[in-house]
Amino acid sequence: MPPVITADLTGKTIIVTGANVGIGFEAAKHFARMNPEKLIIACRNQKKGDEAKRVIQEETKFPRIEAWTMELSDFSSVKASPDRAEKELKRIDYLVENAGVANAKYKATKDGWEDTLQVNNLAPTLLAFLLLPKMIQTAKKHGTHPRLIVVASNTHFWSKLEKEIVEAPKGKTLETFSSEKYCLKDPSIFEGRYQDTKLLNVLFVRALASRLPPDSQGSTITPVAVNPSFCSSSLIRGIYDPSLSSNERIMQIRAMFDEARKEAFTTEEGSRQLVYGATAKKDEEEKMRGAYVSFSDLMEVSDFVLSEEGKKFEDKIWDESVEILNRVDERVEKIVAEYLIPKKV
Repeated sequence: MPPVITADLTGKTIIVTGANVGIGFEAAKHFARMNPEKLIIACRNQKKGDEAKRVIQEETKFPRIEAWTMELSDFSSVKASPDRAEKELKRIDYLVENAGVANAKYKATKDGWEDTLQVNNLAPTLLAFLLLPKMIQTAKKHGTHPRLIVVASNTHFWSKLEKEIVEAPKGKTLETFSSEKYCLKDPSIFEGRYQDTKLLNVLFVRALASRLPPDSQGSTITPVAVNPSFCSSSLIRGIYDPSLSSNERIMQIRAMFDEARKEAFTTEEGSRQLVYGATAKKDEEEKMRGAYVSFSDLMEVSDFVLSEEGKKFEDKIWDESVEILNRVDERVEKIVAEYLIPKKV
């Protein structure tokens, strides 16, 4: 893995979700060493956040860290952070959406969505929409390009969405994808859930980038998808759930991951890609906008993403996400209408 790059983040505000463990925690430490004005680590509960804050401060000697609570499996918790940001933050220069899960069995959130879909896609998209005004205000006021970093994965290349999902009726794609009936109709569907949600991450970044106004209309943000590569972390803890020990297929997957971990990157190595996505190529914003970063370089995405079928699916998922999330928070459609433009053809 290429070495971490460094930047002077003096005066900048950074938010990192899922920053109490894994690559988010390591990325937060890297950012802390770059002297931002404020580093916000958003974690599932305050206790974990406070402990992560203590360790980061101890290791980096950087004092300006705040631990915020954000539970992505609860939309009400996600909505609270932008409200707090509006009151307490003067600017947002980097939003690093790192938090995610890789569940091995179906479970629904209190909001009624399949947990992996909500945590990896719907909730981060909601957060990005609700923080978009503050980020674009930052861009215009300071003549900068705040960055939205979405942690995707090279596993999006492995996604094999069923025809039932790709060709679902308008407005029914995510509903079907989330349903218990669909998720459990065949074991292979849920085995591919993580890579499918990582595909949706890539599609969201590209969809957002295609709807941002050009720089000629004033500074805007730069969304970037990053691949940290396979790291030895707690992300895959779901497959080690004791209740699944009698599942022969799960046991095979465990054995596969046990072997893969021998060659895995460390979480610090993986975190370097989050830092690269946030701080690299500041003189090439147009190239970075909507890009997919892997091994500290801009890489091509999967054939499906680039195909006509993939582009149509991208637009469909975008439209459905806006509609669904506007039901969660009616500010969403207003933000999309005010700050974004129709997709550039």
